[in-house]
Amino acid sequence: MKNVFFIFSLLMFATACGKQESTPDPVGNEPVADEQIIDEAADSLVNPEVDAEEETQHVVVEESAAEPESGEQEILLAQAVVPTEPQNWQYKEGEHYVRMVPTQPTVGGADKIEVAEFFWYGCPHCYDFEPIINAWSNDKPANVRFVRIPAMWNGLVQLHARLYYTEEVLSRNGVIKDPAVFRDTVFKEYERGNRMTSEAAIAKIFERFGVGADEFGRTWNSFEVSQKLRVAEDLARRYSIANVPTIVVNGKYRTGAGDAGSYPKLIEVIDELIVRESAR
Repeated sequence: MKNVFFIFSLLMFATACGKQESTPDPVGNEPVADEQIIDEAADSLVNPEVDAEEETQHVVVEESAAEPESGEQEILLAQAVVPTEPQNWQYKEGEHYVRMVPTQPTVGGADKIEVAEFFWYGCPHCYDFEPIINAWSNDKPANVRFVRIPAMWNGLVQLHARLYYTEEVLSRNGVIKDPAVFRDTVFKEYERGNRMTSEAAIAKIFERFGVGADEFGRTWNSFEVSQKLRVAEDLARRYSIANVPTIVVNGKYRTGAGDAGSYPKLIEVIDELIVRESAR
């Protein structure tokens, strides 16, 4: 009987939030269709400051080797594959992770091995994984860069992605002093039933962290945040992200708790893939 309970618990633990799932409304009634959510959040997602010229700049960043202008976020192709010496690896391709062919771009440069976590504030599994990935990130190898990338499936999820990048910019600028506490607060807000379906609802959360209305609006509608959203959407497409939390190592390997078997084993898979990349 204990074995049956353990297997059931493990299956529940390893599940993830998929983009096919409907999004419940704030009061727990019938699920709201993605199209309706997109309509409700559309005004908040439109950035009037982004014009045609800026759209052209985005294409240059993604598709050419031209130097990006100041303030833009570039994505660079990971290093070419170099055969490694045969080793007795614990985790197997096709079973515990998927190898993406060809290797895809990463958020940062090739100076470090990039570990990217795709997440959504409305995903309870992402919230469960948050302290685990935080602990790993605090003790990660010196040659590793950790980045978070928000999911971009529909209007509400995109709204929360803009929330995340607004917080990221304000944290970098020293306006938000403790980004970990801020993220925890947002996760808890969703758990309590606050679906944060509008810019105004989200602004109230920032206000609790000392961010004034003018500074919030300026950052929320900034070109930098809009550019980060474009990069996130492009990488999600390139990586074929279908659920969260999902981990991508160096634009080459995609894995998650469902593949690895549990969150602790997922951390082991990440570490082994880093060793593989470090040996190249």
